[in-house]
Amino acid sequence: MKKKVFASDFDGTLYFYKAADPDKLPKANVDKIREYQAAGHLFGLCTGRQVGGLTPFITGLVEPDFYITSSGANIVNKDLEPIRKLGVNRDIADMLIKELKPKGFRLTLDVEGDICVFSKMDYPGKYYVITGLDDAPDGMIHQVSVHTESLEDAAKYAKMINEKYGDYVQAFQNVIEIDIAPKGCSKGNGVKFLRDYMKDMWGNVVLYGIGDSINDLPLIEASDVSYTFPYAPEVVQKAATLVVPTIVDALEHSMND
Repeated sequence: MKKKVFASDFDGTLYFYKAADPDKLPKANVDKIREYQAAGHLFGLCTGRQVGGLTPFITGLVEPDFYITSSGANIVNKDLEPIRKLGVNRDIADMLIKELKPKGFRLTLDVEGDICVFSKMDYPGKYYVITGLDDAPDGMIHQVSVHTESLEDAAKYAKMINEKYGDYVQAFQNVIEIDIAPKGCSKGNGVKFLRDYMKDMWGNVVLYGIGDSINDLPLIEASDVSYTFPYAPEVVQKAATLVVPTIVDALEHSMND
C-alpha cells in the first residue's frame, strides 16, 4: 500500500487569521489531522509563511510531519531539521527592498526561518526589526514578502517583479500579499521535491494537496489528488480534483481514498 502524504496550505485553509478568537484554528481541523496521522498517514504544511510564522500558532495543537515554507524555498522535517534550503541572492533582495519599501508596502524577510520586519508589530513569536540587509541576521534569505493594500496592487507588482527580476526570483500573488521566492521555487516544486525525498523511506507515495488561493495552484497541479473550497478563485476550483467545504472533508476523503 502506498503511503499517503497530505500537504496543506495554512492561511485560509487550515488557519483563519481574520476569524474571531478562538476560531482561527478550528478544533475540528486539529482533531482530524491527529486522526489522519494516527491512521499512519503523513500530514504537513505547504505555505508562503516562514517557519517562524507558523510555530507560535500550532505548537501544542498540530505537529506536522514536514514543513514546506516560503513557497518551497525552505523545507524542514518535523524536528525543523533542514531537508532543502534555497535562497534569494542578497543583492537582489536588497534591490527589491529599496524598490518596494518606498511605495509604503509592508515588507517581511524570511532569514533562515526567522521573521525580519522593518517596524515593530503585534506578534506572539520571535522576530527581528531591521532597517535593511546591513543589520539583518546573517544567513540565507529564503523569501521576501510584500503586503499591499489591494488585489490590483498585488497583481500589478507581482507582474512587475517577475518581468524585472524574473531571472533571479519568482513572485506569487496570495490575495493582497506577494511572496517572492528564489527562481524555480513554488509550492508545487516543493511537494515534488518532498515526494522524491520520501521515496527512500516510503517508496512511492500518493500526494494529496489543498489550498485556497492563486499561489496554491502549483501545489494543486502537482498533487495526485487535490482539494479547494467554494470561496477559492474559479481558476483554483477548476484545477482541483474536488471542491470541499472544509479541510476536514478533504482529510476524510483522503483517508477513504
